[in-house]
Amino acid sequence: MRLFYDPNISSQNSSHQLSEEESKHISRVLRMNEGAVIGVLNGLGSLFECKIVKSHPKHCELFILEEKKAKKPAYEIHIAIGPTKQMDRLEWFIEKATEIGITEISLIQCKNSERIKIKSERLRRKAISAMKQSHRLYLPKINALVNVKNFIESNPGGLIAHCYDMERSKLSDIFRAADCPILIGPEGDFSEDEIEIALENDYKTITLGENRLRTETAALFACMNAKLLIG
Repeated sequence: MRLFYDPNISSQNSSHQLSEEESKHISRVLRMNEGAVIGVLNGLGSLFECKIVKSHPKHCELFILEEKKAKKPAYEIHIAIGPTKQMDRLEWFIEKATEIGITEISLIQCKNSERIKIKSERLRRKAISAMKQSHRLYLPKINALVNVKNFIESNPGGLIAHCYDMERSKLSDIFRAADCPILIGPEGDFSEDEIEIALENDYKTITLGENRLRTETAALFACMNAKLLIG
């Protein structure tokens, strides 16, 4: 069954008019006709099984047959990452992390960041595509770019990964499945001042192994290990 996304679909109605973007994909790209059965995700834990009543490139009309709900994950995997210079590397991380089961992604502006502007909608589209591909029913939250100091002060008590020569713990020893954002710095790493701010706000420093990892690799490594720890 083909899956589509529309956050406005609701079980309170028996019919639904699909968004123009998804309607165009159904009608002009896939050339699906009336009577075909599709799945529509709302990104909030529901899969709606629907029948196409009218195939139109701007307003595809659906009849809702059934709603299937999934329980909200009992865990949180929140990665705060310094955007990479090349956007495709950040998009790759968001795609793979969504497939794995990340729940929240924050973008942080650091002293050594090489990118100061982010097209959030493009990243959101990548997450939606990955959600549909992996049959996830929950779309991860993607937060707008904020200064790392502001993020740390608003989200105390997390973990921060860096490459400085100081005592660091293993992620597996101190990760918590709630209220525990994991900070991953930009290509130039966090500055010493940024690490100090994190420590002042009850962050613990962690190592992701002996090898120096690219930003997006480190973020995905942390996401996967967190998911394995949750089980």
